Amino acid sequence: IRKKVLKAENDHCVLFSHLHAAVRRCTAQHMSDIVERMGPEWMLAGTKVVTDRIFPAIARFTLDSSQQTRYYGRKMLFSMMNHPDFDKTLEKYVPAKDLPYIKEFVSNLRQKGLGEMPLDTPSAKGRRSHTSIVGHSRSSSTSRDALSITDRETTEAREVTRKAAPRNSIESEEYVKDIIGLLNAKDFRDRINGINQLLSDTENNQDFVVANIVKIFDAFKPRLHDSNSKVNQVALETMYKMIPLLKDNLSPVINMLVPAMVDNNLNSKNPGIYAAATNVIQALCQHLDNYLLLQPFCTKAQFLHGKAKQDITEKLADLVAELYPRKPQAVEQKVLAVLWHLLGTASSGGPAPGAGGSIRAATAKLSRALFAQMGPGLLARAAGQPPHVRRSLEEVLDVAP
Repeated sequence: IRKKVLKAENDHCVLFSHLHAAVRRCTAQHMSDIVERMGPEWMLAGTKVVTDRIFPAIARFTLDSSQQTRYYGRKMLFSMMNHPDFDKTLEKYVPAKDLPYIKEFVSNLRQKGLGEMPLDTPSAKGRRSHTSIVGHSRSSSTSRDALSITDRETTEAREVTRKAAPRNSIESEEYVKDIIGLLNAKDFRDRINGINQLLSDTENNQDFVVANIVKIFDAFKPRLHDSNSKVNQVALETMYKMIPLLKDNLSPVINMLVPAMVDNNLNSKNPGIYAAATNVIQALCQHLDNYLLLQPFCTKAQFLHGKAKQDITEKLADLVAELYPRKPQAVEQKVLAVLWHLLGTASSGGPAPGAGGSIRAATAKLSRALFAQMGPGLLARAAGQPPHVRRSLEEVLDVAP
């Protein structure tokens, strides 16, 4: 049986990155059945061949775009999380870029439990709206043109897509399916209609949006980095308008929205997309409790590159000044790890994964922001770091060793 399980695990780990969502979902389901059948003891105390393959696969399933695939990923984590070796195994085998998000999922599972399996929304294939955006030609949905929609056109499009608010739970469920179908549509004009519908609902029926925020924003998230530059920019501009309306109601979805908003957009060569993305980040810092942004910003500051890494590091420095007086332990726990990473990278032989001097300037800003709050305590904490990290910090702060 164990030989068969090993072969099955190997097959599943090959399929976890399959391009077809249905294949990934079925693979996650079968792997979940195997984990449940064999039990956490064998999975965690078994051979390295098993743990080395299964945990990266579970991480990918847990972060998948499909709700059902994510559920099976969480189910596997849930079945093993009470084992004494679970946390240590996570640290060892889950890829570093995924680890913060997986830990966040495990924390939520421990607090709230697994919950019921969600229903994936139906495909939008065939559900094509015949409405169109006034003044726009029928260009390809994969076009990367830099055209933007004016306020007048946006208003007209919202008038076309606006519907009456749902009156009961059945209508509400159908309404959610309709807007998700538009957001996932193949025709880029339908996707824009879905975005405009979401903005209209946020303005006029906010309680409905908040009550269904996870389902709706799970479909809206891919539009923030849509392959069509027009949809991409409209989604970012719409997000900027929704943030002051929803504020902290975005907390259940902020960890999935931040990567979607910054990963590609802050490195975009399209000036409209880059400007829209920076406006969104500024709006988040202005209208949300900054503590909600601390973990996702720390994660992005470590793993982004180029201009995006610089921008997020500078925003993280601004968060330190606002958050440290009320959350000193949280800031030290999360931000110091980022600072040691940045100082270590900048002082190592290779170039920093940013824009050269620009990322060094952002690192200096973060160092000074922490020093302004912690004082000599920052240098005391640096004493436990490698010599090259301590030297870099002393040079940035211009203090004697």
